[in-house]
Amino acid sequence: MGEQPIFSTRAHVFQIDPTTKKNWVPTSKHAVTVSYFYDSTRNVYRIISLDGSKAIINSTITPNMTFTKTSQKFGQWADSRANTVYGLGFSSESHLSKFAEKFAEFKEAARLAKEKSQEKMELTSTPSQLYLHLSQACRAGAYLAKESATGELQSPLTPESINGTDDERVPRDASLNSEPRAEPNAVPFPHSSSSAINKHWEAELAALKGNNAKLTAALLESTANVKQWKQQLAAYQEEAERLHKRVTELECVSGQTAGIKTQKTELNQTIEELEAALKAKEEELERLKAEVERASELQLQKDAVSQKLQETETRNAELEAQLAGLEQRVETSQVEQESFRKSLRSLLELLDGKIFELTELRDSLAKLIDGTFVRARVE
Repeated sequence: MGEQPIFSTRAHVFQIDPTTKKNWVPTSKHAVTVSYFYDSTRNVYRIISLDGSKAIINSTITPNMTFTKTSQKFGQWADSRANTVYGLGFSSESHLSKFAEKFAEFKEAARLAKEKSQEKMELTSTPSQLYLHLSQACRAGAYLAKESATGELQSPLTPESINGTDDERVPRDASLNSEPRAEPNAVPFPHSSSSAINKHWEAELAALKGNNAKLTAALLESTANVKQWKQQLAAYQEEAERLHKRVTELECVSGQTAGIKTQKTELNQTIEELEAALKAKEEELERLKAEVERASELQLQKDAVSQKLQETETRNAELEAQLAGLEQRVETSQVEQESFRKSLRSLLELLDGKIFELTELRDSLAKLIDGTFVRARVE
């Protein structure tokens, strides 16, 4: 159909929220192909992107459009015809830069194409200009015809001079039908010469009247044709508007035929991605099942440990009670030991006193025995 893709890339497509005019709304669930198309029949560049059979971008590039990089991987442009703002998210900064370069290139090409079309429109006359040119041609033709016949007319003819007014036609006819008056210093012509001149002028007058009638009829026909052309032009404009809308609808379908192979490749790639994602999800599910089983085992272990902990806490409470009793007994024993020490210390002091007394008694007895033994030896 004359429209071919000239550059393609992949990106995530967004549109501005029509309500808030601030938030971005994603129009594709995953990255899709975004292509520049060139229509050689209309000399138009467009950006088209399809998500399955749905056209999510159908934007005609105009000279007043501007592609803006809002981040390292995101760019946007406004489309006044679609009354929206498109946004594209790329996988890398190089893809964004390449797309922006192509946008600027095709925007300049669209500007040049628009200037050429304007020059062609200026060269092509409108119905009113055609009417003006036709009127001027009629006037020029009448002027040249009359000038060639008489050689006396020095100014261009107006519509009134072509048709002639009543005041002008009567004197002209009367002067032509009357005999020519001799000038004061003119040399009189012979009668045969005057008759020949009259016949010549009558023939010229008849020819001029015929030309005048033909030009008047042509002018009337041109006026009628101009009205008809205006009506046809209005009808053509309505038909062109209707066809433009129809073409816009069909362009979406035609883009599918042009990019069906690309779509098939994209679908195969999407299927492979989905299969890989499904396999990953299945592995994740198996892992989660194993974790659930492990969690059940851990829960049983936790219950057993909790029961043991309760038993341990009970045993600990009993041991603490026993420890408190033991501490109390130890304190009692310490008190008893202290009293026992005091009693023992007093007994030891008492025993020391007794031992000292016995020692003294032993010494006394020894002394006594020694004295008795000495006396016995003396005796």
